[in-house]
Amino acid sequence: MWACIFERMFYLTSVHPKNVKAAMDHWNAREDHGSWYAHQVRERMISVVSQGLDKRVEIIQTCVALCPLLGLLGTVTGMIEVFSSMSDTGAGSARTMASGVAKATVPTMAGMVAAISGVAVAAYFKRKAAAEREELGEHLELADWEGH
Repeated sequence: MWACIFERMFYLTSVHPKNVKAAMDHWNAREDHGSWYAHQVRERMISVVSQGLDKRVEIIQTCVALCPLLGLLGTVTGMIEVFSSMSDTGAGSARTMASGVAKATVPTMAGMVAAISGVAVAAYFKRKAAAEREELGEHLELADWEGH
């Protein structure tokens, strides 16, 4: 998940501005900004740039959903080990059990922390993509449509 997050940050800071500049240069090089065909070209350019913005955000969201489950799996595995060792040794003291349970809950906490941070970052990327898409649409100015 963090690899995807860092890749998205790199994309937004270095690759996306180049894609926007290329789209704007292409648009400004066109003479026709008002025909039906020009509208379609503009929509396609916005769509192509938007595809780059939306990449890997769903993977981040999937990881966000999986992190707590993986943490819970670690906790369940740890609890099984605690109870297994207690049954093997015959020790039934509450102190030993509490220590093992405390260690077993650490994976759940780690999964929750990773998920919470991932939710915030995924929401940021979605808002940023929407804002960038709208800004590109404003930069690619249309003339009055000549079609009927």
